[in-house]
Amino acid sequence: MSRDFIAALLQLNAEKGVPREHLVRTVEDAIQSAYRRFSGDEDVHVRIDPETGRIRVFRARRVVAEIEDETIEMTLEDARAIQADAEVGDLLETEELDPEHFGRIHAQTAKQVVLQRLREAERDVVFEQYASREGELITGTVNRVEPRGIILDVGRAEAVLAVTEQSAAEHYRIGQNVKGYVLEVRRSTKGPQVLVSRTHKGFLRRLFELEVPEIHNGTVEIKAIAREAGSRSKVAVASRQEGLDPVGATVGQRGSRVQAVVAELGGEKIDVIPWNEDPAVFVANALSPAQVVGVHIDEEHRIASVTVPERMLSLAIGREGQNARLAAKLTGWRIDIRSDTPQPDAPDRVVPAPSVAPAPSVVPAPSVVPAPSVAPEAPPVVPVAAAAPALSGLAIPADVPPVPKAARASRAKASEEVSS
Repeated sequence: MSRDFIAALLQLNAEKGVPREHLVRTVEDAIQSAYRRFSGDEDVHVRIDPETGRIRVFRARRVVAEIEDETIEMTLEDARAIQADAEVGDLLETEELDPEHFGRIHAQTAKQVVLQRLREAERDVVFEQYASREGELITGTVNRVEPRGIILDVGRAEAVLAVTEQSAAEHYRIGQNVKGYVLEVRRSTKGPQVLVSRTHKGFLRRLFELEVPEIHNGTVEIKAIAREAGSRSKVAVASRQEGLDPVGATVGQRGSRVQAVVAELGGEKIDVIPWNEDPAVFVANALSPAQVVGVHIDEEHRIASVTVPERMLSLAIGREGQNARLAAKLTGWRIDIRSDTPQPDAPDRVVPAPSVAPAPSVVPAPSVVPAPSVAPEAPPVVPVAAAAPALSGLAIPADVPPVPKAARASRAKASEEVSS
């Protein structure tokens, strides 16, 4: 029986992953509980030798100064009558029982308790296994899709990738391998529940540790991360080794290292910038790729007033203010961006005149000039007699109205005056 008992313990240890000492304590508690279900056996204790499998069943009571429960306690005087050196707090064995009297009812009760305790022990082991991995990466297979999120099979437990922890730029399918960042491990009636995320900035940090050996071994340190999952992130890095370029080490040759991280994140853009102890320099670097003319630091209110060239203003702010917002999160400073070209306030701004077309009401209309003052100027310049030969070869359209007789007379008179 002892040999079979040891073999069963080893098998459970291999299948469930529960330590043998834990299994021994579980069986002890189960047999002990089976004995104590009957009245008068509340002081029964069970001990099992994990090496030989021998089971000892005995009665024992706790030595106390004042008895509250006579079934499990005894006074110091009674204890010293059995054992001379007994002290308060000792567990004193009073009688050894024969384990062969362990009946069928006891065995059924012990079996139920053993199964229940084994399930609890297995859940505790699995919980400790995943609880120790909080803040690390875990890889699972998409098992099913539920309204609360994606359920990943991670081995002996299931991980939940909630909808709020998913990137909007990513899509998942059944059977796909997915990496996640372990946020929390919770106890539940069905076992441990692992909560993972792909939007946490710690996920980005762990991905860089996987791809960049210098970050993994501590030569390059990630000082700060600002992230808007699925869109863009900024990472500030610093070197602990003199002469090592932290940005170059992080990006890799031709961007190979950072591109591997971008591929895992579904195309999310990543800006790697050098960290600096000087807040002015750090803020200027954080606004990359925009160029900065100057930075004024207000230590009291933690405000950084940044001046950029006029052509770089929109680039420094970014689309919908994203670049400035990420730079503020990365540095921890409130950033005020202004152009180096002085701009008047909006209500007092005057648009220069050359850029505005003249109003039609200012320019005199041609209809205002009297026609008679313009027409008489042509005949003195070109006499009618001289002009006639030139016009003789022209074809006059038929729809041109004939010159009135009075006009011809006046022109002839004017020609005579010019001739004279």
